[in-house]
Amino acid sequence: MDSASLSTQMHLRMDSSTPLWSKPKDFVNRNFRSKGRFLVGAAIGVSLVALMSLVGFWLWASSEAPPLLELTKNVEVDSFDPLNALVGAPTEHFGDNLRPDFKYITSWISAGWTNDVMTYINLIYLGLITDRVPILPMFIPSHIGAAASPIAFGDVFDVPRLRQALDRPILEWRDVKDPNSAELDGLGCWNVWEATSQNHEKGPRGSSVLGYLQLDVSYTRMPDWVKLIQNYEHDSHTTFWALAKFAFPETRKANLVTPLPSPILNISLPPDEQLLCYDYLYYVCAQQPFEYDHDYSPAWRFVAQYMHWVPSLEALTKKYINRALGLEDDGPTPPYVGIHARHADFKNYCWGAPQEECFPSMAVIARRVQEVKDELLQTQGIDVEHVIMTSDETNASWWEEVTQQGWFAPDHSKTKELYGDWYPLLIDAVIQSGGVGFVGTDRSTMSVLARRRVESWQNGVTRTILWGTPHADDHR
Repeated sequence: MDSASLSTQMHLRMDSSTPLWSKPKDFVNRNFRSKGRFLVGAAIGVSLVALMSLVGFWLWASSEAPPLLELTKNVEVDSFDPLNALVGAPTEHFGDNLRPDFKYITSWISAGWTNDVMTYINLIYLGLITDRVPILPMFIPSHIGAAASPIAFGDVFDVPRLRQALDRPILEWRDVKDPNSAELDGLGCWNVWEATSQNHEKGPRGSSVLGYLQLDVSYTRMPDWVKLIQNYEHDSHTTFWALAKFAFPETRKANLVTPLPSPILNISLPPDEQLLCYDYLYYVCAQQPFEYDHDYSPAWRFVAQYMHWVPSLEALTKKYINRALGLEDDGPTPPYVGIHARHADFKNYCWGAPQEECFPSMAVIARRVQEVKDELLQTQGIDVEHVIMTSDETNASWWEEVTQQGWFAPDHSKTKELYGDWYPLLIDAVIQSGGVGFVGTDRSTMSVLARRRVESWQNGVTRTILWGTPHADDHR
């Protein structure tokens, strides 16, 4: 990737030993049987084939056909009590609830919502590779208005299902520290931001999360070598393994410098060894910047694809989809192609050009939608009739063009009033993830995750529309 391209992406995406929870030994070794036991098992297996075949046929014949579309395939999850990774119920001081035989990891957010989702994904992945229990804060209303209240991670994403999928404890801060506690806790953390932004930022990345959690953080600056592209001012990425080293004693000890005093208590604390924390984890990758764009992304493959929506949010979104399509709330939802046309803040990157010369025309969007429909029909035999547009565009004439295409859109006229400030955004995100096809906006992280979800959850077909010049998305 050339420097100019990387710089453009940087600006556009700114908001924008064995772990204690390992499986028991008899489970881990269940496939390593002696030859004699294998032969006995094989003989028994052969004798059961006919019976199992009959039972299998009966189950198949008596089962009902699945719904035409499910946003995600909800599964039964084993109950996991988060208190197993804690001393007990939430406490006034977080340290009173951490078990001495566990190690933990946390971080804060400070960007737009989708970037914050990616930040928490990175936190969880870093927890996986360092054998630490992630503790996830809430989402803060950076993009939906300061008057809105935060919303818990577990009110958006299905944490029990995520724990089951990863087979690891995943905690929220509300599990650890009483959300109503007025007790201020000091904590020593690593300052990643200053090291990776070299000479452009003085001090750690700020976050209002600390105020909600009643934390007074003393930061220790990380060494410059954690920066991925040295001496490159237009990118602030580091790598998972550069940061993971600091979870272990040797690297931690070798890089301890004088901590910055905390802003409230004015105390200097070295980075905590039990609760490892970093100021900001959005700009983290395995190999190259903005890795979620690529199918090999380990954070996506090992964490994000298992982060499904809470069932209540999916059920609510189903109603919005069906109403948009003129169907009964509780009726079946037909397959559809979702679109995300991001305009609002991207206008700043049109560099003064008129919107019609910067953003793709409706005809360009329609061409991409038709490509998706054609591929779905050719490869999967799915004939899609319905298209649902989601966008932050406010121009009524533009929306009239959407209607003229025969496309649909969710009605958010009363969403905030009925459900709260977060829900227009959340419902749109679920809509984008639930189609058998998706057309998104280049360089939008919301589109990136929607595309990944549709491909992973729905085995769907996707396209990304280029923009910035009148012929940016021209292609054969």
